[in-house]
Amino acid sequence: MKFLKKLLKFLVILFGLLILILYITDTDYLIKAVRTIYLKGHTTAFLEDYKEFDNQPVEASNNPRPWPNHKAYNAVNPTKTLAKANKDWATVAYVIIKNDSIWFEEYYDGFGEDSKSNSFSMAKSYVSGLMFKAIQDGYIKSLNQPVCDFLPAFCDDKAVKMTVGDLSSMASGTNWDEAYYSPLSITTRAYFDDDLAKVMNGLMVVDEPGQAFKYASGDTQMLAMVIEKATGKKLYDYLEDSFWKPLGSENSTLWQVDSEDHDLVKAYCCIASNAKDFARYGKLFKDHGKWNGQQILDSAYVAKSIKPRFTNSPEYGYGWWLHNQLGKDFFMMRGHLGQYVIVQPEDNVIIVRLGHQKSPNLASDGVYTYDISLYIDEAYEMLEK
Repeated sequence: MKFLKKLLKFLVILFGLLILILYITDTDYLIKAVRTIYLKGHTTAFLEDYKEFDNQPVEASNNPRPWPNHKAYNAVNPTKTLAKANKDWATVAYVIIKNDSIWFEEYYDGFGEDSKSNSFSMAKSYVSGLMFKAIQDGYIKSLNQPVCDFLPAFCDDKAVKMTVGDLSSMASGTNWDEAYYSPLSITTRAYFDDDLAKVMNGLMVVDEPGQAFKYASGDTQMLAMVIEKATGKKLYDYLEDSFWKPLGSENSTLWQVDSEDHDLVKAYCCIASNAKDFARYGKLFKDHGKWNGQQILDSAYVAKSIKPRFTNSPEYGYGWWLHNQLGKDFFMMRGHLGQYVIVQPEDNVIIVRLGHQKSPNLASDGVYTYDISLYIDEAYEMLEK
């Protein structure tokens, strides 16, 4: 009994010292990481982790517009290849929209058409669109306006050259490290820290801004801070007013924030919604910024978004991923673990896939994982039957 008491006392002291060290070294965000992710059996963020964090609501449209069903709705079964992929990679939603009608939809693992799941980096496409909306609304002068005009932490040395457009096109030149599985990376810290602005303001611009594409979630987070400073509005409210309600979204959604006290959205990720409401944003860009005849976003901004900025990185525009397959040009929203809204405007096709994981292997292009090619190939095979 004495031994057990001593052991318990030792463990309590050890635990206390560990917590103290985390606070002294400014890594106490790991406490939240352990509580919300690691103790639940995950090694990274997961689809329904929004339930573990603070969120702000984005309300559904006052005039919701359900997607109509296509005349050939669910008339074709998934191919054997697609069915296997959906099982192997734990898909929760797979939807094909043809001519603005639901041509095929299936849901899995207890999820349904209205179930919420984490968008992860698909949110970046929304933030880039909100940047262009802020330019259209006159809050931001242009893509060339310096970030320094809004964020004083980026007014020295190379940082003073960084523009709003550099953030949207992932060309900030900062020292951001995009490492999802390292508990000590800035990406992990940003996900769990309760003061996200402080984390962002600690970034350093180490390369010349505006010269090359380097995928960095921190760029989108800084862009959100710019938009909030420029508009004087919370980003979740600006999304609601600019896109979510005007696009007739049927469901309210949630956008994760760093904490109730600081109330800054995790702009690089973490909009909790469903496949068919996510697809609306793809339709907006497919239709050159128009929705039901109303020009929501200037068509010039849409065209700018879905063209590569840099010739040596043709896979990225302004907030959108770009891909050529089957001799066709696709643009897409893309998120961690395989969240996709894939758009082919000439064929009037939108493919949405949401799920727990993506394929581990890269496709022949060396840029995208193989699952993206599969979801496109199998959708088109189904459409041709």
